[in-house]
Amino acid sequence: MEGYKTKQENFWAGKFGDDYIARNMSPELLASNTAFFSKILSHVSQVNTILELGANIGLNLRVLKALLPNAESSAVEINKKAIEILTDNINKGKIYHQSILDFELDYQRDFVFTKGVLIHLNPDELDKVYQTLFDSSQKYICIAEYYNPSPVSIPYRGHDGYLFKRDFAGELMSKYPSLQLVNYGFAYHKDNN
Repeated sequence: MEGYKTKQENFWAGKFGDDYIARNMSPELLASNTAFFSKILSHVSQVNTILELGANIGLNLRVLKALLPNAESSAVEINKKAIEILTDNINKGKIYHQSILDFELDYQRDFVFTKGVLIHLNPDELDKVYQTLFDSSQKYICIAEYYNPSPVSIPYRGHDGYLFKRDFAGELMSKYPSLQLVNYGFAYHKDNN
């Protein structure tokens, strides 16, 4: 699929994004996400509305739906095939089938997050996405991305220019000094806890 502003958007909207779906439908991932979000939610309160930017098939939202059954959850997702599956994982909210770069806020949510999404965006577009994160949240912003103290690009499944690591949270907090750090952490896949 072509027609988006960046090569990264076209990459995820097309066949590579379709193939990603099949690689990420494991029960182990769901269990891991349950532990991950349980820990995050232990540091927040009164989350009634959720927005995920780059939700794919909604595994994160499925977990949040179980942990916060009364919370409304919404998602922005670029891949059409993912949207078809994502619908089942949304709780009372909206699905925006579009690029994060095209998303226009209709109302703020309590908990706005990305998980493994900012790392795949064109770095030249991050300021726009940071603005979207900031504007979309009335309470909490959660960024779960690969960290590196300085920006780097690394090959991703044989492709260059599709995976970037940097201090996303630090950049967001520098851009918006009114944000306060609630908690932070690094998850390691071999951590027994």
